[in-house]
Amino acid sequence: MIAELGGEAGERIRAINLKYDPRLARYKAPHVTITGSSGVGPLPMSVTVAELVDKLGPIAASTPPLVLEFGVPVRFMQTEIIVLPLDPHGPLRVFHDRVASSGLPFQQARFTFTPHCTLSLYPTLTREAERELLAVRIKEPALIDSVTLYHTLDPQPSRKLVELRLSGAE
Repeated sequence: MIAELGGEAGERIRAINLKYDPRLARYKAPHVTITGSSGVGPLPMSVTVAELVDKLGPIAASTPPLVLEFGVPVRFMQTEIIVLPLDPHGPLRVFHDRVASSGLPFQQARFTFTPHCTLSLYPTLTREAERELLAVRIKEPALIDSVTLYHTLDPQPSRKLVELRLSGAE
């Protein structure tokens, strides 16, 4: 499950991706991963779209859009990957935990819940590029008003299964 980022923050991050990691920019829009690699793992391919909508639809419908502040860029867990972290507590954690306890058969995650938006994933960065990326500051908030679940089987392109709007009252 991912949440694509729109608005000014999404535009700025897309420009950064294009400059520092064009492959990432071609592959995915700026986004925050909610489930799949951290917190809870992927879902088995046997889970149907109807099950996803049945279990996650009420959670999305009762969750107001999330407005989140980015932290300063960091290297992701002893890699050369540079990310913009989001606070793993508060409304995003509540949403994540509701999804995790939805009754869907999530598999084991590789990482603890570490919400972030990736600035650079694929290239080996020069010292100058790394310095520039670590100096980035995104002051505009991230707005998460929908989440999308994809069927992903690398290296094949991902296939969109369902998009759910966060439409709860604040």
